[in-house]
Amino acid sequence: MKAPKTFLEAVRYFSDVDACLHFLIALRWPRGVTCPRCGSKKVTFLEKAKLWKCKNAHPKQKFSVKVGTIFEDSPIGLEKWFPAMWLAANCKNGISSYELHRCLGVTQKTAWFMLQRIRLAMQKGGGLFKGKVEVDETFIGGRARKMNAKQRARRKTQGSGQWNLEPVQGILERTTEGQPSQVCLFHVKRANRKQLDPNVREHVEKGAEIFTDALKSYNELSDEYQHKVIDHAECYAKGRVHTNGLENFWSLLKRGLGGTYVSVEPFQLFRYLDEQAFRFNERKDDDAGRFAKALRGIVGKGLRYAKLIGGDGIHDPSTWQTA
Repeated sequence: MKAPKTFLEAVRYFSDVDACLHFLIALRWPRGVTCPRCGSKKVTFLEKAKLWKCKNAHPKQKFSVKVGTIFEDSPIGLEKWFPAMWLAANCKNGISSYELHRCLGVTQKTAWFMLQRIRLAMQKGGGLFKGKVEVDETFIGGRARKMNAKQRARRKTQGSGQWNLEPVQGILERTTEGQPSQVCLFHVKRANRKQLDPNVREHVEKGAEIFTDALKSYNELSDEYQHKVIDHAECYAKGRVHTNGLENFWSLLKRGLGGTYVSVEPFQLFRYLDEQAFRFNERKDDDAGRFAKALRGIVGKGLRYAKLIGGDGIHDPSTWQTA
């Protein structure tokens, strides 16, 4: 059977466990299966258990195709993981955990955990933006939950915008040489220079032409960039000096977050931003292409439930920087 091109074909194709296995093997190990722990190609396949055994002597010689991926330690089979990834990569405004739980027949909690792992696979490093680049910020969300009165009071004094909204910075590289515009997003603690300036310098090539609004946090960019400002109090565009590309993206982002997910915890927001940026950046590809690109991001990434829900303490809002 040919590789799937549509969701219906994907459901049929991946309903076969062996087809899932061979599909992932071909994608992960195109030059032959290698041990994820030592890199050796001296491995033996154990047909009954669907495992490989490395011939080198080291702990955990046996491994599956899931080891070292977002699927590791998951009791959910690939025949459910793959359709879930297809939907997450291709639904224009995303898919909620409640919708996925109805589609796959898993619990809502399991569906939510699956989607968070898939968002991890969608994270993209990428190279430096160059040419003409827009930089802007917006505010996402509503009431910050899981905070006591003292924490809420402190949040009221942080950053610009409404105290109960989360600041998000966007950097967009305009269309160049037939390449569609690309975006990267950052959930920042405050919309000030200390938080915003480093992201620009880290992700935009020096000497690039940068367009921002009149926010003073960007004033020092002129030392390394061709910095041009559009004051929205006067107008929204002067020729090519504008941030309309990002303004349009913000409407897409908020439609997805507010319409599909309804409520996103602040310490989880960056995962949803990665997902929205992935679909936007790959919008010119077809469904099969987006699915394959998301699947290529599964290796070398793992996510434990305790870390996801903040059980390790790193997501405690009281530990957030206020500077």
